[in-house]
Amino acid sequence: MRILGENDRLPQGSTVATIGMFDGVHQGHATLVDFLKRQATAQGKQSLVITFLSHPRQVLHPDQPFKLIMSLGDRLSQLQALDPDLLLTLDFTPELAQLDSARFIELLRDRYGVTELVAGYNHRFGHNRGETFGDYCRHGEQLGVKVVKAPEYLGQYAPVSSTIIRGLIAAGRVVDAMHCMGRPHRLSGKVVHGFHNGRGLGFPTANVGEIATNLLLPHNGAYAVLAHVGGRCLQGMTNIGCRPTLDNGPQLSIEVNLFDFDDDIYGKDITLEFISFLRLEFKMCGLDELKQQLTLDRENARRLLNEYIKAQG
Repeated sequence: MRILGENDRLPQGSTVATIGMFDGVHQGHATLVDFLKRQATAQGKQSLVITFLSHPRQVLHPDQPFKLIMSLGDRLSQLQALDPDLLLTLDFTPELAQLDSARFIELLRDRYGVTELVAGYNHRFGHNRGETFGDYCRHGEQLGVKVVKAPEYLGQYAPVSSTIIRGLIAAGRVVDAMHCMGRPHRLSGKVVHGFHNGRGLGFPTANVGEIATNLLLPHNGAYAVLAHVGGRCLQGMTNIGCRPTLDNGPQLSIEVNLFDFDDDIYGKDITLEFISFLRLEFKMCGLDELKQQLTLDRENARRLLNEYIKAQG
């Protein structure tokens, strides 16, 4: 597979393409790309997936808070795993946003050799959001580009969309989000110094910082996680919140207690995979109750993680 930049050009009539943000790269996206590849193969052309560097909402409405499911690097990695022939990243600019659908199809034809455009089941493009799929087909026919609609994903967890997945993660429903995406929700950062409260309780934690501010965090609470750090995959539990029992103030933290592990990992990159929700964060009566709760959380997390790992084969 070849990754293109927007300044690259492709031969005329050489590609069948689809376009979208693909945030979360979920099961619906996988269905779309599979259909795209079959269409391209049938015509002896290359399959081209086009995605944006930034989400259109972040560009058009920068004053409105909006969080992404995954980083650009993770998104490109997951799109590569779907194995199209070509992957193109476009910079979504205000100028690009002003193109109507006809001009956009023309741009794809002239720059990237698109002869067929596969539209997602409910995807819209171009600044006139009131246009229908029939309008896209009409514009395409006038420009010599066939526009077809991909089949709807009809799997066990349908319907699925990036919007639905954002809502699930924001609510802490990471198991449901995992089913929609086909893999766990991930967050990557760096191990930084925190309050160092956990070690005194018998639950040493690594504080995860330097997480991109435009990424969506799961709802405050405790989660069973798999942590990838230093070339190892470790079981653990993560708390997202403000540690109300310890009165550490309003600052949000992400702390992970890694099971059967006590190496020094400060400064190292770490990625958390959220496997299951354990409980909401709440203020307890004191340190003894907190230790009891953490012990119970660890037991539940071990059980859930072992069940998940066993199910993965």
